[in-house]
Amino acid sequence: MTQADRPSIRPGIRLQWEAVQNAYVLLYPEGMVKLNTSAAEILRRCDGMRSVDEIVADLESTFNRNGLQPEIEHFLQLARAQGWLSAAES
Repeated sequence: MTQADRPSIRPGIRLQWEAVQNAYVLLYPEGMVKLNTSAAEILRRCDGMRSVDEIVADLESTFNRNGLQPEIEHFLQLARAQGWLSAAES
């Protein structure tokens, strides 16, 4: 995934708040994954409209932290490898 790619959650997978888990989860036909706060914040921005760079800028602004790009890119690569994300190229 490049910085210009626009990641989105794949069809058939849904990100939602699960009150019983007190966390965001990814629901998919094979099961469910409980997400930590960081993962949920990243995936909430994977709408297919924003580039990786825009997601990073938004998160750095929201949480008033710089230097998040390596961690975010690493997570996006893992999420794509798990089959949770697809990415449109710009």
